[in-house]
Amino acid sequence: MKKAKVYFINEINSDNLIKIYEKLNKKLEGNVAVKISTGEPGGHNFLNPNLIKELVQKLNGTIVECNTAYKGRRNTTEEHLKVVEEHGFTKIEKVDIMDSEGEFAIPVTGGKHLKENYVGAHLKNYDSILMLSHFKGHAMGGFGGALKNMSIGIASSSGKAWIHSAGKTKDVNILWNNIAPQNDFLESMAEADKSVVDYMKGNIVYINIMNNLSVDCDCDSNPEAPCMKDIGILASIDPVALDKACLDLIYNSDDSGRNHMVERIETRNGILTIKHAEEMGIGTTEYELMQI
Repeated sequence: MKKAKVYFINEINSDNLIKIYEKLNKKLEGNVAVKISTGEPGGHNFLNPNLIKELVQKLNGTIVECNTAYKGRRNTTEEHLKVVEEHGFTKIEKVDIMDSEGEFAIPVTGGKHLKENYVGAHLKNYDSILMLSHFKGHAMGGFGGALKNMSIGIASSSGKAWIHSAGKTKDVNILWNNIAPQNDFLESMAEADKSVVDYMKGNIVYINIMNNLSVDCDCDSNPEAPCMKDIGILASIDPVALDKACLDLIYNSDDSGRNHMVERIETRNGILTIKHAEEMGIGTTEYELMQI
């Protein structure tokens, strides 16, 4: 497989977000979903609505999310929508909680752990997706970027349980007694990614914003403060290459917080998600970083 192109802009602002999207030269057609994390209340590292507003509106996109599998204010549609409003996303564009009316199964081809992935029912309403991810650490996955946003993020609430348990249960009430072994969970995320890419027939582009670089995810209501300075915006039509490029920027950084972030990634074996996604044929870890 030839090297993927990953574009990079170090200054994070609305104009550059549009510029890097246009550089991909892949227009998102039809009804466009913009998948973000709406952020757990109490946290404050999620993407700023004012930063993403112009790009979302340019695409006439709908901001999409699914409910969580853990207890909190985003595990029911009613409360989730209140959070979305509190965090300012309803001010910039329409918002759709995709599993507010249930879920459906999409097949996983070639999975070791999953044969199907359960996604929000409203995914059927969209022709293309902008996977707009805040890149950061994560307590379970080691890091969260495009691959996590596409797997856990597109999954329904019970679909999240399915991935976390590596296909053992969809019951969120018993999930935490059925968490899969770490590597099985990481590989299940990659397998869920494969199902979404296949279902959307590749009509997805991926942008990672590397700011507010905490070791904790936006799903954390009390995340640790960012440990690294902002790095920039990266974009690709290959999510594997994109997440790998983000990891490499962290590993090659001379930032004083770099070791803390690397420790989070390595203690969770986060690189395995990228490796298994490559094995699943989603993309390649070989890339060319093209600075704009």
